[in-house]
Amino acid sequence: MVPLMEWVNIILQGALLGGLYAMFAAGLSLIFGVMRLVNIAHGDLIVLAAYLSLLATDAFGLGPMTSLLVVVPLMAVIGYTLQRGILNQTLGPDLLPPLLVTFGLSIIIQNGLLELFTADSRRLQAGAVEVASLHVADGLSIGVLPLLQFVTAIAVIAVLQLVFYRTALGRAFRATSDDQDVAQLMGLDNRHVFGLAMALSLAVVAIAGIFLAVRTNFDPAIGPARLIFGFEAVIIGGLGSMWGTLAGGIILGVAQAIGAQLDPGWQLLAGHIAFLIILAIKPDGLFPKVQ
Repeated sequence: MVPLMEWVNIILQGALLGGLYAMFAAGLSLIFGVMRLVNIAHGDLIVLAAYLSLLATDAFGLGPMTSLLVVVPLMAVIGYTLQRGILNQTLGPDLLPPLLVTFGLSIIIQNGLLELFTADSRRLQAGAVEVASLHVADGLSIGVLPLLQFVTAIAVIAVLQLVFYRTALGRAFRATSDDQDVAQLMGLDNRHVFGLAMALSLAVVAIAGIFLAVRTNFDPAIGPARLIFGFEAVIIGGLGSMWGTLAGGIILGVAQAIGAQLDPGWQLLAGHIAFLIILAIKPDGLFPKVQ
């Protein structure tokens, strides 16, 4: 039988992993909330951010966390350019065109990374922080890196919430989300607003990608799995709820940690089962956005 303190440790580690899943989900939730766009390439963009961080660390000798200063603005520019140049042309009452375009973008990113970096897995080295831990109690320690990851997730979601509800940009996001035609009549350039929303989304993606690259090995093919984790966290938490994405990520992470403890082969399955159970009980998610 597993001791009680070990179960506490398992659940805690799963909750900290949930912070990473919440960062996967936050950008998806933002984009869907503002422009009703389901970005199939989201997971591959996370992997792209990881490779950009790898390039920055190799080229400039930066540490993974310091590379955020390069990768975050670069991903934001990529997001704005992508939205203004391609995705804005696909938006409309039909959800199929953006799905098809982002699916094609996913394939392009995967194959481009495969050509440039081969199929070999990589990992960013963060030094002593990777193995450092804080002793909480007998049999219970918290890794510094997972804790930093979780605190960063809370900070990212808090900033997104602040931007969305306390700034002029957030008012523009909400106005275009509620009624694009009225927002256009009031002087807002919807194409520019959508571009800024995608830039903000990919800035979050950059942070998630770097933490992913430090936490585990990555290769060009892992994007779709990150997309699934992000989708599940969004749906568990409730579409449009930023703090809900954090709750969804934690539930997903805890379910995976418990599944892995019961049987290593059940790790991913346990997360999917938790997702399906919550979806069956509360189809709108735990904290759906009140319209």
